[in-house]
Amino acid sequence: MNDHEVRVLFVCMGNICRSPTAEGVFVHKVREAGLSERIRIDSAGTHAYHIGNPPDERTQRSALRRGYDLSTQRARKVEAQDFTRFDYVLAMDEDNLSILKTLRAQTEGVQTHLGLFMDFAAEAGFAREVPDPYYGGEAGFERVLDMIEAAAEGLLAQIQQERIERR
Repeated sequence: MNDHEVRVLFVCMGNICRSPTAEGVFVHKVREAGLSERIRIDSAGTHAYHIGNPPDERTQRSALRRGYDLSTQRARKVEAQDFTRFDYVLAMDEDNLSILKTLRAQTEGVQTHLGLFMDFAAEAGFAREVPDPYYGGEAGFERVLDMIEAAAEGLLAQIQQERIERR
């Protein structure tokens, strides 16, 4: 890790559906923009349900149909230290954001941007929260991908404008 990198962490509950999708989509968009050496990306969950497991099979199938390979990812739980390791910690929904705010309070003096990922897709007309597709059908995973692709483009544009072009 170097001082010229921008570090982004995506967070959902179990780190097997929404946040790994966000990680995979954002890795792809960053690579396409030629910024893989400048932006580091990871994902985590607020709960320890699936630590060490790959993303949900339905998540992987939906992502792969759009060209995003999530097969090497493994779930992990977010830690207080992540607020010192990442410039952006982005939650998929308000419940996880609340947990992250409590966790961040344990880490003094951090300057991490903490917020909802969908805030970066405000002009796309989507809701502010990425719904959890775990208990639904295939259409839910496709909707999640649509939302995440829109937010990823907005996030990348902001990082390029505010963090990369300034350096």
